[in-house]
Amino acid sequence: MKPVLLFLTCTSIFMTSLVQAQTLTPPDIILETFYTGSATPVGIYNCGDDRLFILEKDEGDIEIVDTTGTYIGKFLDITGQVTTGGERGLLGMAFHPNYAQNGYFYINYTNLSGHTVVMRYHVSTDPNEADAASGFPIITINQPFTNHNGGHIAFGPDGYLYIGMGDGGSAGDPGQRAQNPQEMLGKMLRLDVDSASPYGIPPTNPYFGQTDTLPEIWAIGLRNPWKFSFDRLTGDMWIGDVGQGSWEEIDFEPASSEGGYNWGWDCFEGNHDFGTAGCPDASFFDAPIKVYSHGIGFCSITGGMVYRGERFPALDEIYFFSDYCDGDIMTITPNGAGGWNEANLIAAGAGVVAFGDDMDGELYVVKNTGTIYRIIDSCPFYPQISGVVGGGLQAETGNNYWWYQDGSLIAGENDQTYVPTAPGNYNARVDNGTCIRETNSLEWITVSGIGGCTYANAINYDAAAQVDNGSCQFSLNCDCPGDLDADGFITVSDLMIFIGLYGTNCFD
Repeated sequence: MKPVLLFLTCTSIFMTSLVQAQTLTPPDIILETFYTGSATPVGIYNCGDDRLFILEKDEGDIEIVDTTGTYIGKFLDITGQVTTGGERGLLGMAFHPNYAQNGYFYINYTNLSGHTVVMRYHVSTDPNEADAASGFPIITINQPFTNHNGGHIAFGPDGYLYIGMGDGGSAGDPGQRAQNPQEMLGKMLRLDVDSASPYGIPPTNPYFGQTDTLPEIWAIGLRNPWKFSFDRLTGDMWIGDVGQGSWEEIDFEPASSEGGYNWGWDCFEGNHDFGTAGCPDASFFDAPIKVYSHGIGFCSITGGMVYRGERFPALDEIYFFSDYCDGDIMTITPNGAGGWNEANLIAAGAGVVAFGDDMDGELYVVKNTGTIYRIIDSCPFYPQISGVVGGGLQAETGNNYWWYQDGSLIAGENDQTYVPTAPGNYNARVDNGTCIRETNSLEWITVSGIGGCTYANAINYDAAAQVDNGSCQFSLNCDCPGDLDADGFITVSDLMIFIGLYGTNCFD
């Protein structure tokens, strides 16, 4: 049961429910330097504990740091197995959802023949060192050219392994592989690495059991999905698909999707015609939610992640991404009407290649210069409102206040406290001099009746009282609720703390 705070007076009863704070001042961030010891990092990952694993593209190894940025050691080194340079190298990593139990993790790299390999390894008896001899190949996909390898891999909320594959390279998809249902290139693949060896086909894959389309395919028509991610709260998939010469795109697939999307390449680049001769009508394809022109400085989009950490509530639900050339940290958020809002927050400089998160959902930005940054809210101000003994609401201290009832501004109410005169949901907007943020919301329910102490176990219980006025007091030898707020008295405030923790009156 979620916590509920009850505040009672002779004229009113109100309840609070935990409501996600919404930003009023557009979110702004700073980039805090986290780690500078990498050479060619292309990813940062967590395995569910307080460590972070940094993927070194050209060094062919994985390094471990803790969440303070302190180097722990080298987890795995496969230098002798990897072709590096350009878009090739050690490109992706994913921990099995049951890593804590089975110790499995997966990597995506370019082998010495220039082809894509997804390999499984497991950790050794030392948690900071993988068993280098445990490599087990999951899938190998031939690459006709040296570029557009994709490389990112991730487990979805369904427990299946997703593999982002580029179209095979060169330029303009000369082999028309992205639209070829018998090719794995230019696709999003979805494998079950638990049901069979080396993998099985999930029966919920959109082409399962078909003969005209490879059953591994989850989505078609990608050019080079360099980075994609799953929202850890909703399960929605976000894909940054690198464009050809004019347009970069962000694709969005809701968690409810049954797969089978066709993102249009090479008939379309973004939502613009590319080579539509012989292609179906545009309505046949799935459109990106956002496209960005090379005319504004973009050249190679870096797909990002949705913030779901607890440290900065104002950043919740925001999708962060960037572009390799432009280097600005951009955001996309739902606009509440089925569309999307976007913003440009801060210039990180060229070379942003990846985003990652730690076990707590805090986000990191990876640059190929070797520096990794942590995303920080530049105004970490999250005011709350609460009940006042005797009746009314009070906001946390700020410079200015605006009170709202059911989403509408209450004219002239600009004090720190407010006493509602009608039932409804109340919240405030508070200005701390740097930013304006919205508080939690409280539901106020107006009742009438004789005020007094209505708790039968209280020493001042009033049998005639119809509405509790918060005056109840309890004997100091009462075990429940006890002096929970440590003020030397057992009062109704202690009972409210108890109810907030356990969701019930302690005598129930």
